[in-house]
Amino acid sequence: MKRYFSAVFISLSAIIIILGINLDLYWSGIVAWGIAIILLILAAYFTKYIPNEKKRKRGQSPLKK
Repeated sequence: MKRYFSAVFISLSAIIIILGINLDLYWSGIVAWGIAIILLILAAYFTKYIPNEKKRKRGQSPLKK
């Protein structure tokens, strides 16, 4: 489940930026970009849980590290 967090956070940041720009309130753009940056940092953090198929040897089980 953790490997999908990166895609979720990137999608949420795009949605929040679009909503923040379209709201046309005084601070909405700044707040939207701030939240988006936090979500993108979280997305970068959770990329370590994405499995790397190249590092896995042919005979090794997918559950072993």
